[in-house]
Amino acid sequence: MNESTNKVLPGLPGSAAKMRPDVSPTVSATASPATSLRSPAAVSLASRLLMVSVLLLLLIAPFVLPQALVNAAIQMLIAALFATAFNVLAGQGGMLSFGHAAYFGIGAFATLHAMNALGGAGLLPTPLLPIFGALGGCLLGLVAGWFSTQRSGVYFSMITLALAELLHALAPHLTSVFGGEAGVSSMRMPAWGLSFGEPMHVYYLTLAWVLASLGALFFFTRTPLGRLTLGLRENAMRLKFLGYDVHAARVMVFMISASFAGVAGGLLAMNNEAGNYVLFDVRLSSEVVLNAYIGGTGVFFGPALGAAVMTFFGYAVSDLTRSWLLYQGLIFVVVMMFMPNGLSGVVLWWQRSQRSSAVLARYAAGWSLGALACAAAVVFSVELLQRVLGSDYQSQLVDAQPWPAITLFGRDWLPGAVSTWLLPLLLLVAGGLILNRVTRAWDALNEEEAA
Repeated sequence: MNESTNKVLPGLPGSAAKMRPDVSPTVSATASPATSLRSPAAVSLASRLLMVSVLLLLLIAPFVLPQALVNAAIQMLIAALFATAFNVLAGQGGMLSFGHAAYFGIGAFATLHAMNALGGAGLLPTPLLPIFGALGGCLLGLVAGWFSTQRSGVYFSMITLALAELLHALAPHLTSVFGGEAGVSSMRMPAWGLSFGEPMHVYYLTLAWVLASLGALFFFTRTPLGRLTLGLRENAMRLKFLGYDVHAARVMVFMISASFAGVAGGLLAMNNEAGNYVLFDVRLSSEVVLNAYIGGTGVFFGPALGAAVMTFFGYAVSDLTRSWLLYQGLIFVVVMMFMPNGLSGVVLWWQRSQRSSAVLARYAAGWSLGALACAAAVVFSVELLQRVLGSDYQSQLVDAQPWPAITLFGRDWLPGAVSTWLLPLLLLVAGGLILNRVTRAWDALNEEEAA
């Protein structure tokens, strides 16, 4: 696991002040309640309670969520595993792959063929079939990893992209393997007294595999090879001078990452009971990169958090607006500019900060208010422009006639009126002023304590 959280306060505006090791973590007798420090034991206890709470929520989710949200939760779990597997290669090993959808897709097809061949019975019943996804991803990862890890940096990224695009181009023609345009379909068969015909059964099957896989990947980060992976990222040349076979180590890390990406693909195949060559599309490879970096590649659970949040974002927003991909891109840009350690960096900022929760909550609320005001301005402008520039609205325009009103957020707005565009401008200015004021106050607090 990366320990980059010791460098700077991650993720928030004006948070460039370094964590100060000279400050005692104990609470002094004269410390005020507003600035009292939290002990490491309290932070560790809070982390454990948070993990237990998340686990309990995952266990009870199917009983409290409607069926549509249960299906969304399955997709979130699969995306979380896929992003975590990708992060073993990119975040841990420093090898940024632009073609990781290849191993995800191969895992899906391997599982579908196993479902058709074995019928979910015998020594490998339905709950164990994602093993074939792992095997498929591992074998392809061995071949692709041997080639791509011959180079590093941008050359490695381009080779992984080229290999994935090659597979994407060949898949429609290999109908016996990938099914052509129609793809490959199958059915989940009953096993262990479960029909696997209900979303709840599929949810718990997916949850069990995701938790087991995340546990195995976390254990891998604690092994000697997992520690060596950090050396591959930081200084591969030094490892070579120390006598390590850098190429072999890279191939092994690549195979591990591809194997668990294959498990994620196998779970998707079992959930959808079908798959086609679209699974190899570059869009899926780009999504896992965005999800991992939005969540934060410097923390083990960061990519899982980012993938879950962005998957739910797509599920919730895609039905509301056609511009949801634009918003997804804007979120990535904002996170990379102002929260370079991702969403998990905010969690670690809260845990590692030497100030009390009340102080952190006050500043976090100020930043959130300013960000919401700016977001409201952007959403209003994008949605109004989308409608104004749409062909349906343009066909209503008549020369020398005022532009018709547009219904948005329950009100009619005149695109030609200055007051219509004044609202997002005021929201943007107000949000910027709030962010600037809170940031200045935070920086002043840091300077005051440092003096």
